[in-house]
Amino acid sequence: MRTNKLIYLSLSGALVLAGLLMAKCTKNENPSNPAVKAGGTANLATNSTQVVSAAGFTHPGILNTQNSLAYACQQANSGDANRLAAYQYVLNMCNTWTSRNAYVANVATEPGAVNQQEVDFKGDALLAYATALRWAKTGDAQYATRCKQILDGWAGTFRTLSVTSGQANQVDLEASWAAPTFAAAAEIIKYYQPATGAAGGWTTAENTQFVAFLNRLKGYISNTTSTGYNNNWYTSAGYALMAIGVFEDDRTTYNNGVTIINNVIPLEMNSTGYMSGEVCVNHQDYVHYQYALTGMAYAANIAGIQGDLSIYSATSSRLLAGFTWQSGLMQGTLTAACTPNGNKTSPIWPGIFPADRHYNTAATNYIASHYATNSNGLPGGDLGFLSWTQFTHYNVPTSVN
Repeated sequence: MRTNKLIYLSLSGALVLAGLLMAKCTKNENPSNPAVKAGGTANLATNSTQVVSAAGFTHPGILNTQNSLAYACQQANSGDANRLAAYQYVLNMCNTWTSRNAYVANVATEPGAVNQQEVDFKGDALLAYATALRWAKTGDAQYATRCKQILDGWAGTFRTLSVTSGQANQVDLEASWAAPTFAAAAEIIKYYQPATGAAGGWTTAENTQFVAFLNRLKGYISNTTSTGYNNNWYTSAGYALMAIGVFEDDRTTYNNGVTIINNVIPLEMNSTGYMSGEVCVNHQDYVHYQYALTGMAYAANIAGIQGDLSIYSATSSRLLAGFTWQSGLMQGTLTAACTPNGNKTSPIWPGIFPADRHYNTAATNYIASHYATNSNGLPGGDLGFLSWTQFTHYNVPTSVN
């Protein structure tokens, strides 16, 4: 069974939300906006320009929509202190994580450890996504160009995943983590229209190459359901297939992902939200149940964008029960059946913000208000799931869709 794999980056000190409330971006981070120049508040009305494909998918549609992302970006560009504080994590990632442009045909992975090729692969996926967010906010073409360089570099070079030793199925999980982050970055560049500046310039040739890249990863992801791991492995696979399905306008792949998520939720956690297999039986840490919750929350968010809110309410709102259990654990009103390793209150994984945006309960509010990651916005430096949902989702009204 998988052990926790954390990367601690050079800027590893945790920055809590309160310490960032007064963080400011440099002047060139704001596009030419009269309200910004005057020190006022920009018009937060959104522009419904998202695309509905022939297959019925809304684009952008992987975690963000045109309107929800525009709302967050407009708030930041208008000087909203909380939104700027959240955006600072994006800037930190862009400014401190250095891509080595080390694109390789085969990415070797190590179960229970992390090597440089894994760091390059998943780290570049995260950097591409952060850079796409930076472009969405500023409209500055240099960031779209840089994001595409990373996406094109991996899509044109990558062919296979391998393991150096041990659990052969580790490649399936690694693919499940990397694919949706790459896809989310490309989806923004392909479809999003920033308030200022030109569109991302995603070409047909880039799209064809990128789809082939995702399909290579999809081959590994589809193997996950043969492992028998009814835990965060299945959750990650379901979320990844949904993201790939949206990007490729592939209803079959998307539906396969939805089926996996709906099947794993009642297998993963009981009606109280407790996941004994994640917290105690297999791992004995506070990390893996957050893996599961984040994958489920991201899957529910994608489905919601596509007009289906059923994952949020599945099995008597089992997902909400999971976050409620986490809140009780953090507040000391609930305990695990074992003594897990690590800190039960920090770091917090970014699945909380899409969940809190939908549920808005005392439990989800509590977790969101105690958000803590490293200075690049990655929980404990973990490279598994895309981050920065504090910027893209926190306090973005559900009416902005």
